[in-house]
Amino acid sequence: MAAKRDEQLSYEAAREELLEVVRQLESGGLPLEKSLALWERGEELAQICQTWLDGARARLAARRATESPDDADDEDDADDELEDAD
Repeated sequence: MAAKRDEQLSYEAAREELLEVVRQLESGGLPLEKSLALWERGEELAQICQTWLDGARARLAARRATESPDDADDEDDADDELEDAD
């Protein structure tokens, strides 16, 4: 059931839970069994975050691959306009 719940975690939710796991582990004073369980959960959460990031990279790469050279020039022009505004 946890695997099903994990599939529905957003990147932000997984990252936030991972940060909490790290805080607990860094605070120390936990029994060994609890520390191991937290470590394992942290590994699961890190993998969920990595999967989200890999998916985002793939989407960006696909988008860039489908852009025409004219589209890229338009983006460069927009970037130049933003720099000129500063």
